[in-house]
Amino acid sequence: MPKVLISDKLSPRAVDIFTERGVDVDVKPGLSPDELAAIIGEYDGLAIRSATKVTRDILDAAPNLKVVGRAGIGVDNVDIPEATKRGVVVMNTPFGNAVTTAEHAITMILSLARQIPAANESTQAGKWEKSRFMGTEITGKRLGIIGCGNIGAIVADRAQGLKMRVMGYDPYLTPENATRLGIEKVELDELLAQADFITLHTPLTDGTRNIISADALNKTKKGVRIVNCARGGLVDEMALAAALGTGHVAGAALDVFENEPATDNILFGMDNVVATPHLGASTTEAQEKVALQVAEQMADFLVKGAVTNALNMASVSAEEAPILKPYMVLGRQLGSFLGQVESEGLQSVSIELDGKAAVLNPEPIVASTLAGLLGPVMESVNMVNAAAVASANGIAVSTVRHDRQCDYETLLRVTIKHASGSRTIAGTLVGGDKARIVEVQHIAVESDFPAHLLYLRNYDKPGFIGDLGTLCGKYGVNIATFHLGRRDVGGEAVALVEIDGELPDSMLGDLRALKQVVRVDALQFQQ
Repeated sequence: MPKVLISDKLSPRAVDIFTERGVDVDVKPGLSPDELAAIIGEYDGLAIRSATKVTRDILDAAPNLKVVGRAGIGVDNVDIPEATKRGVVVMNTPFGNAVTTAEHAITMILSLARQIPAANESTQAGKWEKSRFMGTEITGKRLGIIGCGNIGAIVADRAQGLKMRVMGYDPYLTPENATRLGIEKVELDELLAQADFITLHTPLTDGTRNIISADALNKTKKGVRIVNCARGGLVDEMALAAALGTGHVAGAALDVFENEPATDNILFGMDNVVATPHLGASTTEAQEKVALQVAEQMADFLVKGAVTNALNMASVSAEEAPILKPYMVLGRQLGSFLGQVESEGLQSVSIELDGKAAVLNPEPIVASTLAGLLGPVMESVNMVNAAAVASANGIAVSTVRHDRQCDYETLLRVTIKHASGSRTIAGTLVGGDKARIVEVQHIAVESDFPAHLLYLRNYDKPGFIGDLGTLCGKYGVNIATFHLGRRDVGGEAVALVEIDGELPDSMLGDLRALKQVVRVDALQFQQ
């Protein structure tokens, strides 16, 4: 039974979901890094929020870890590149708190426009400073949204309901989606120059860090108001403090800070700053949603192989998983065949899908094929990291889906190019789920993927089968099945011979010495 550790505070209902779906679960919030490292090796999955830091040291101590699930959007506390190297899936729940965070951003905009926090503090102190708190209407004002993904789109919708004019900057926002969302798509400099309010809803990356910099603030119109409910580090806090001090920026509302917990910050104490302690996702509804979602996603992955909202591999829905699984096995075995035969100097991999295979989600099949191909020569390669390993080693990967008639109901062909040429193999599914070879080097030949397989390339000459049988008898090697194919009479041929057990090294030498044999490989396949 898979085993999961919940190391941060989650809804108790998450435990019920894990248990109901056949996953053993322990709840141990508040562990120190050393305490977590001491026990994480026992677990297949780790469910977290923002408190637990999944660092390289934690991953070093987690040889059995298969998945990390973050109940929430941000994964700054997870070393995703290191997790990917180790084949650990990293999931988040991008939709569970989207509405809550968007509502918080809208609340911050309204609070900032009407100076509500400062007015509340003044009034409760017994003052009546009506003339001090002159606000501004938001109706008709231009709202600039930086990052128009899930949360940004909801903010745009709510802002339009408040009669704001919405513009957005997002390199991934298509003109069609912008039109659908009612967002005027602009470049960043145009947004900075025209917006009355700017709200940030983008991840923190090398490209977005300090996107609101001193230079960016200099490009904004005088009196702009800045809202950040996304990630600390998107705003240069020193530059913002300076712009607030001169009055160029009329106000700022921040829910996130570069260093958290933020108990001391250069922006604190400024009259034109509204600050909250990272409350964007802090509603009862949102916390319940993300906890349940992360439990469902992790359980489905560990039990069914479904991959949802993963940040470092292709998604596979629970409905897709049983359909894709035999194709992923076929791809892995075809890749393993080629990886064992030709492991040096790989330059490119082409994966072609024909028939029924052509209409499936190709990414999991490609990932499984690459894992099979690279596994024989590289340590710790699996579906999660195979594409990254291929890229890091300069191996180009292409996928082709054919819309054409096929000799088989479904077909998968893998072709590799290497320093000295190319190799290809094709396979199909028999009975819907049994992987079978149907072609090697464009020569028709059929075979299963047994635990032990002799692959021979030879010339189609009399005596070859007799010589092979004689050697097998000499070394006490039993032939289980025997499959032959040839290109033409007397020409190049292929033999796929299933044997019972491993082949003695000395026999391989004798086989290679046969005059009809071009090459021999002893292959093994995971069953």
